[in-house]
Amino acid sequence: MRRGLRHIFLQAVLAGIAGQAIAVEFVSVGPRATGMGGAGVAVTTDALATYWNPAGLAMTQTLDIRVQGSGQAIDRLDLNNAINDLENFNPFDTSAANVARAQDIANRINQPGATVSINGSAGLYIKGHFGAHAFGVNVSDVVTGGGFISRQVTQQTVGPRVNLTGAMALRGLEARQLAFSYGYAFFDKTFAVGLTVKVIQGAAYSGTVALQGGNGVSITDHFGRPTISTTYGIDLAALYRPSSWLRLGVLAKNINQPTFDASGGGEMKLQPQVRGGIAVNPYSTLTLTADIDLTSNNTFVQGVKSRILSLGVEQTILSQFLSFRVGTFKNLNDAATPFIPTAGLGLRIYSFRADVGGGYDFREQGALVSGSASVTF
Repeated sequence: MRRGLRHIFLQAVLAGIAGQAIAVEFVSVGPRATGMGGAGVAVTTDALATYWNPAGLAMTQTLDIRVQGSGQAIDRLDLNNAINDLENFNPFDTSAANVARAQDIANRINQPGATVSINGSAGLYIKGHFGAHAFGVNVSDVVTGGGFISRQVTQQTVGPRVNLTGAMALRGLEARQLAFSYGYAFFDKTFAVGLTVKVIQGAAYSGTVALQGGNGVSITDHFGRPTISTTYGIDLAALYRPSSWLRLGVLAKNINQPTFDASGGGEMKLQPQVRGGIAVNPYSTLTLTADIDLTSNNTFVQGVKSRILSLGVEQTILSQFLSFRVGTFKNLNDAATPFIPTAGLGLRIYSFRADVGGGYDFREQGALVSGSASVTF
C-alpha cells in the first residue's frame, strides 16, 4: 500500500481504524508490560494499574503521574507487500509474463488469513492514596481494528489492459475513556481488591477500500463517518501475595458488557475479558512474570481470535536506576503463530522515570512499540 503498513498503523493509533464487531482483543498498555511480553496483571502497582489491575494500586503508597503511548501492527501472510505489488502493477502490459504476474498477485492477496490488524493506546494516568485506600484515574484512548479482503482480487484481460480488481474492508473501534479506580489491601497487603468504572465514548468506523492494479490505495479517505455513542464499563480485579516473593492476580474487564451503536446500524457489545497473572521474585531485583487470557477474544479481522500467553523477565540494577526487560508472547488461538520476542529499558532519576519497550514478529512482520514518562513520589 502507499506508505505500506506503517501508514495503516499510524492512522490507526491516531484516529482508530474502521469498525464494527462484538468484542475486542486485550491491548498491551505501557512499556514495562510491553517489554515483558505483555504481562502486567500481577506486577503493575503504578498508575497503569487503573488499566491492568486496580487491586495493584493498593500495594504501594505512592503518588504516580504518567503519560504513555503504545501500539501494535500485524501484517499476516505478507498482505502489505502483495498490495504494494498490486499498486506497482502495469495494467497496460498484456504479455503472458505480466498476465501470470497479475494472477500471482491476486493469489497472494486472496490467501485465507491474509489480513492486517492494529491496536494502540495513549493517555494520562494518575495514582494516589489516602491511608489504606488507593485511588486512580486515567483519561485514555484505546484503539483496536483491522482490515481484510472483502471481495477477492481477480484478474481479467480486456483489450489492451489487464485488470486487477478487488476490495478490502476496514473495521475498528476507538474507545475514549475516563476511568476511576479504587483499590484496598487487607491483612498487611496479603490480599487486595480493585474496581474500575469507566465512562466510554465509542467511535465505530466501517469502510471499504477499492483495490485496483496500478492505482494507489488510500486508507484515510475510506474510514467513513464515525458512529458515536457513550456508555460505561466496569472492571473487577484481585491480587494475592501469600509471600514476599509470589503474587497472583486476576482481572475481569467489561463485566457489564458495554454496548455501543455500530456503524451502519445495530449494536456493538463488548464481551467480558478475563486475564490471570503470576509474578515471582527469586530475589528483590529480579521479577519473573506471566499472563494468560482466560477468555478467547474476538478481533476485527475475519477468522482471527486472540488468546495471548505472555512471559517476561525484569532485572533492575543500582536501586532501579536501570531496568532491563525481555519477554515473549503468543496467540494460543493460532497454532501457526510463533512466540514473538520483546524487550524494554527503564531509566529512573530521583522521581522521574522514562521507559521504552517493543517487539517484532519476524515472520508475520508485526511490530509492537511503547513509551512512557512519569514522576513518582
